[in-house]
Formats: sequence, C-alpha cells, structure tokens
Amino acid sequence: MLPPLLHHSGFRRFFTGRAISLLGSSMAPVALAFAVLDAAHGRAADLGAVLAVRMLPLLALLLLGGAVADRLPRRTVLLTTHLGAGLSQGAAATLLLSGHYALGPFAALEFLNGALTAFTSPALRGVLPELVPNDRLRPANALLGMAANGSKLFGPPLAGLLVAGVGPGWAVALDALSYLPAAYLLARLPAGPARSRPTALRTALRTDLREGWTVFRRTRWVWWTTWSFCATNLLLVGPWQILGPQLAGPALWGTLLAARGAGLLLADTAAYRLAPRRLLATGQLAGLLLPLPLLALGLRAPVPWLFAAALASGLGLALSATAWNTSVQEHLPHDVLSRVSANADALSYLAIPLGQLACAPLTTRLGAPALAATAALAQAALTLLPLLSPAVRHLPHRPETPAPVPA
Repeated sequence: MLPPLLHHSGFRRFFTGRAISLLGSSMAPVALAFAVLDAAHGRAADLGAVLAVRMLPLLALLLLGGAVADRLPRRTVLLTTHLGAGLSQGAAATLLLSGHYALGPFAALEFLNGALTAFTSPALRGVLPELVPNDRLRPANALLGMAANGSKLFGPPLAGLLVAGVGPGWAVALDALSYLPAAYLLARLPAGPARSRPTALRTALRTDLREGWTVFRRTRWVWWTTWSFCATNLLLVGPWQILGPQLAGPALWGTLLAARGAGLLLADTAAYRLAPRRLLATGQLAGLLLPLPLLALGLRAPVPWLFAAALASGLGLALSATAWNTSVQEHLPHDVLSRVSANADALSYLAIPLGQLACAPLTTRLGAPALAATAALAQAALTLLPLLSPAVRHLPHRPETPAPVPA
C-alpha cells in the first residue's frame, strides 16, 4: 500500500524523479573512480584532480544557485540542471567508451557537473513546500530521505557489478541516462505559486545575495544550527573518512558502513510517523548519536558495541537531516528559502576540506585513537551548544504559515 503522500500526483512525480536521479548519482562515485583509474592507467593524480574540480564550483557557486532558485521558477531551474547534468555525464561516458579520455576535457565536464549541483541543491529544498501542504513536509522529507539512503545502499554495489561486468564507462553512461526520466517527471510538476517580486527585474543579483545573507544571519535558530553543522563537518567527516578505515580494518569497516546505512533507513521510517512538538530541538539531540562510532573506534570498543554505535549514528544523522529540512521549509518565507539554505550549506561544506586537511598532522601529533575520541567528544559538546538558544529550543513544529522575515 502506498503512503498517502504518494497518491498526490505532484509529490509522486517529484519523489519518483528524485529516486531515479539519486540511484544514478549514488553510482557515480564508484563508476568515476574506476573509470578514471582505468582510462588514466592507474594515475591516482588524475582521480584527485577530477574529484577536486567537481567540488570547487559547488562551493563557489552555491550562494548564486540559491539566489537563482529564489528568482526563477524552481521547476525550471531543476529541469535545466537535470538536463545539463545528463548531457555532461553523457559526454563523459562517450569519452570513456570511445577511448578518447584526456584529463583536461574530462575534468571540464566534471567541473560543469559540480556547477550544476550548486544550482540544483537550493532549488530542491525550495520546491517541496510548493508541492505539499505545510503539515505534510515532515513525512515528505522522511520519504525523500528513504529514497536517498536506499540509493546509497543499492547504488554503489550496482555500480560495482557494472564496472566488473561491462566496464566503468557504461556505469557512467547509466548515471547520465538516469537524469532523463527524472527531468521528464520534473517537467510535469505543477508550476508552483507565483512569487510576487515587483522589483525583480530591476533588483541586482548582488542585492538578492545580500538579502539572503541578512535573513540567514538574523534568523537565530538557522544561524546557531548552521554553526553546529559546521562543527560536525569539521570534527567528524575527516576523521571518519580517514581514521575510520585505519582503526577498523577493511572487513569491519564495510560492516560498520552497512550498519550505519540500516540506521539511516530505520530513522526515516520513524520520522515519517513521529511528530515531536519541538522538531528542531529533537534533531539537535539526535545529533549526539553521530559521533558514537568514531568514539567507539577511538576507545577500541568490542565489535558488538561498534556495530550498535554505527547503527545509532545512522539514526541520528537521518533524524537530524529531516528535522533541519522540515524546519527551514516550514518557517522560512518561500521567496528567500533557497538563498538562506544555500548560505547554510556553503558554511557547512567549507568545513569538510578543513577537517580533512587537519586530520593527518593531528594524527601524527595525537595518534589515531586519541584524535578519534577527542573529535567525537568535541562534536557532541558543540551539538548541544545551539540548545542554549531559546530560538532553537522552542521552535515549534507545523506552523500554519511561514514566519515573516526577521527585522
């Protein structure tokens, strides 16, 4: 039996399109890694360059993407970016399958993909309130979380089978093809309510960016929660990605990732049904579960405890994400939603490379177990910090209308 939300044609099309696109995107990292290494005869430097040029435009253009998503119809933005991503990935697959791989053209195509993602992400967060009523945003976000986390479980193994069976170029081609049905479904979405901006044609883009930053800075619960996410990315992403495999070993690391994935899906199932009165505060408390597996690895905990910690971490991550996405969609005015969320994402993402770069020298100084445990405890403390703000603690769930822009 379908969840009631999927009987709504607009959301059903959006959900189906996202599920298809997410499955293709979850295959891309595995496919690209083996495709570049195979075409470049094992040169790891080529792979590093391709990954870097994909991330740089995402960071550089995210704020612009938020401004564009608030100025233009979000359906149009999403349709354009999905078609562009399909064409660019298709061109990358053609280079690989035709044997004409060269680092320059291939990196340029991945640069374009990163740039398109900078425009896609803010529009995705802004379009959902145009498709479902305010009181259905939380279950809608939970269903989208199930699609995203399910794709992370099934996409990489599927990509691995394709790489082993028919070659990495075909896996990249399948990722490219996944954008086409997604774009078709996005084209059939309702147009969404008109956003009345009488000075839109005369207002400079610089003014739009400034307005987005002003609302972001003055909305206290957004400000405090964003800095908490920034701390989480700084303290956990690098140590988890770099120290986790070293401390766990290959076999155990794969098991921990699977347990974390199971926790993500369980949490999305719970978030679909549970409606706490203080959703954002609940999400912040759930963030305390995120560092548990890193702490357990640092303390050399037994394997059953490691498995339980990874499961709990997945639960915390999914609940925190659903609480954040739902809160910004419920409370922020729709005409600034994409810009404010882009500011939050940009600050959060910038912390990831900083944490990754700091990991190696700190490991040399402290040792891997001590650094893992210290980073986990520091993240837990900083996750609690936003709860000192009444704006975070008391933000209600399910308001009737978005809050006005703070003065």
